[in-house]
Amino acid sequence: MNILRLVTSFKGNESQSYQLGNKIVEKLKNQLPITNIVTRNLAKNEMPHLNEMHFTSFMTPTDKLSDELKDAVSYSDQALEELISSDIIVIDVPMYNFTIPSSLKAWIDHVVRTGITFRYTENGVEGLVKNKTVYLAISSGGVYSDGPMKDFDFTEKYLKNILGFIGLTDIHTFRVEGVAIPGIKETAMSRAVQSIESQLIIK
Repeated sequence: MNILRLVTSFKGNESQSYQLGNKIVEKLKNQLPITNIVTRNLAKNEMPHLNEMHFTSFMTPTDKLSDELKDAVSYSDQALEELISSDIIVIDVPMYNFTIPSSLKAWIDHVVRTGITFRYTENGVEGLVKNKTVYLAISSGGVYSDGPMKDFDFTEKYLKNILGFIGLTDIHTFRVEGVAIPGIKETAMSRAVQSIESQLIIK
C-alpha cells in the first residue's frame, strides 16, 4: 500500500492539521502493510498557480510540446504520477478564510485534467482516478462541522465535490476544530485523535 501525503499548512510541526494528519498516517501504518509514503509539502514547495502556459501544455500533444511547454506541464505530470501510483491519499487541510489553502487549490488545478483524471461521455462526467481512499485532516479555529457556522465551511464540501469529480469518492473526514475557542481548544486535539482511534478501522 502506498500513501500520498499532502501537507498544506505553513505552520510546520505546530500545525493542527499536520498533527492530525500524522495521527491518521500512524493509524493506517498500524493496520495496513504500508510500503511507501510520499510526502508533498505544498506549503514549502508550492506548485505554480494555473496560468495560460500550463493550460496550453495540458492541451498540447506530447510530441508537439516545446521546451517551455514541457517545463510547464512537468508540475502536473509529477503530481499526477504521485496521485495515480498511490492507494491512499491523506490531505492536511487548515481552514483559511472558510476554505482550503491556495497551495492546495493549485495542486488540484494541476491534477484535474480532462482525458487523464476525468472525461466527458454521453452519460456525463466520468472520474478516472478510482479504487483509492482519501482521508481529510481538517483544522479550524471555529466549529464548522455543525451549528451556526456550518454554512461557512467551504473545505470539506469543496474537496468532496472536486475529488469525487475525478473518481475519488471514498473520502473520510477527521476534524480538529474550535482550536481558537476557550473551553474547546484545550481538548480539541484529544477529541480529534479519539475519533480517529474509534472510527478509522480497516476491515
